[in-house]
Amino acid sequence: QVQLVESGGGLVQAGGSLRLSCAASGRVFSPNTMGWYRQAPGKQRDPVATIATGGTINYADSVKGRFTISRDNAKNTVYLQMNSLKPEDTGVYYCHLASPYYSMDYWGKGTLVTVSS
Repeated sequence: QVQLVESGGGLVQAGGSLRLSCAASGRVFSPNTMGWYRQAPGKQRDPVATIATGGTINYADSVKGRFTISRDNAKNTVYLQMNSLKPEDTGVYYCHLASPYYSMDYWGKGTLVTVSS
């Protein structure tokens, strides 16, 4: 079993920055992909950014140039640096870990990010 624990959410004014962290513990196998998903109130959960063990990164168009995802493979930890935050970035941010090869598909409990205008 794998546990994902997120931290770093909070309330910030538009234009501000936040850094999210997610640490995976338990039986974590590599290679895998870790990432962040966002669920705004009343909307579906959408991908924000993902990063594979080998470093391949994907961003949602809405966050390109503002958010940076990174990971520490030795610590099984993924980070999301969020700059120039906008009110539309508000939502619960969920950490995700997946590896189809090892049948891994895990979610964290989420951390709330609120951006005020």
